[in-house]
Amino acid sequence: TGVAYIEAARISQAKATHPEASVWVSAFAGSGKTTVLTRRVLALLLAGTPANRILCLTFTKAAAAEMANRIAAQLSRWVTADEDTLIGDLSQLLPDGVERDSMKRARRLFAEVLDAPGGLQISTIHAFCQSLLRRFPLEANVAPHFTLIEERDAEEALARALNDTLAEARAGFDAKLADAMDVI
Repeated sequence: TGVAYIEAARISQAKATHPEASVWVSAFAGSGKTTVLTRRVLALLLAGTPANRILCLTFTKAAAAEMANRIAAQLSRWVTADEDTLIGDLSQLLPDGVERDSMKRARRLFAEVLDAPGGLQISTIHAFCQSLLRRFPLEANVAPHFTLIEERDAEEALARALNDTLAEARAGFDAKLADAMDVI
């Protein structure tokens, strides 16, 4: 039934936010991945994980920005939240209950995240891979000061290569290529 499915999803999401669990979150668009990941980061921060030791990877820049905004908004709310609101928020993230120390920590997290060297790292998978290539270019067998081609430039280069290949086939310089073109 629908109620059982919703309850199962809620339980799965709670497990995914637990700071001691190792998780990989994958689901359809609009299913709450960003919410789960945001809650997980908040739970990790509350558990004492330094902000600069957390790496969040998403597929899109929009998702990365949304996640960063949600985390910053929640942390800033905790700074000035009344005690009941703070307890309510923290009880959803702390599996073992809310203690006075966790409330104090929650109120300090906004400043800690802002002051963390390197900050909280929320990025796209592509940007993360690019940073690895920049950091280890020789190991990846790429030029040390490589630049990524822009999408429009890539499309233009592909169109030029296709036109050059078709022209070469028409001219008959490459017999196999000309034969292939005759098939088309």
